[in-house]
Amino acid sequence: MQSKIDYKPIFKKYEKLVDLVDRAFERVKNQNGDLVKCNSGCSDCCHALFDLTLVEAIYINHRFLEQFKDLKREEIIERANIADRKIYKIKKQAHRALEKGQNEVQILADIGAERVRCPLLDKEEMCELYQYRPITCRVYGIPTEIQGMSHTCGKSGFVEGGKYSTLSMDKLYRNLYEISEEFVALIQSKHVKMADILVPVSMALITDYDDEYLGIKNDIEKKGENND
Repeated sequence: MQSKIDYKPIFKKYEKLVDLVDRAFERVKNQNGDLVKCNSGCSDCCHALFDLTLVEAIYINHRFLEQFKDLKREEIIERANIADRKIYKIKKQAHRALEKGQNEVQILADIGAERVRCPLLDKEEMCELYQYRPITCRVYGIPTEIQGMSHTCGKSGFVEGGKYSTLSMDKLYRNLYEISEEFVALIQSKHVKMADILVPVSMALITDYDDEYLGIKNDIEKKGENND
């Protein structure tokens, strides 16, 4: 059972950040003409491997449960389970490579080259939760920078070495982490480091974000604290 927490305040902050990201995408798109190749039916970004921060994971889980019921929900959850098992194997292999002393940059590059179909992608190559898609999906297609390294969609018209407006993902991740930290403090979770959790979309969809998972203290625990 999903927690009865009032998510509105924290979701409002997250959606405000989403709005800023969407506007930044449009600015870059308008500045670079036809270099941005994003269009309906292109699902290249829907096979990319990436993780969600806590607030994004809870947000997409909440919208998923809100939008889908019964057989349709079960269908997507089954796809999420398949994707999650594949992602687990990829991450396990990467961890073993790291333990063997292989180059971390190369390991990350290898992970980035992996392709896993998003469980929210339907048979027509369309996102079933497009309105609520994560921020990483929203910026795919324009130049981004992570820890000093530039990235862009291979299907775009941007070329290596070119000078383009670039979106800093590090700053976005900091903002997302801060919102996640604020959420953990707001619910007074026992799991004080819960904001550090990163999960793929597949795991976000199949996770039950109930009071136990979120570390919300029950009445007995609260009573015990008051008696200390």
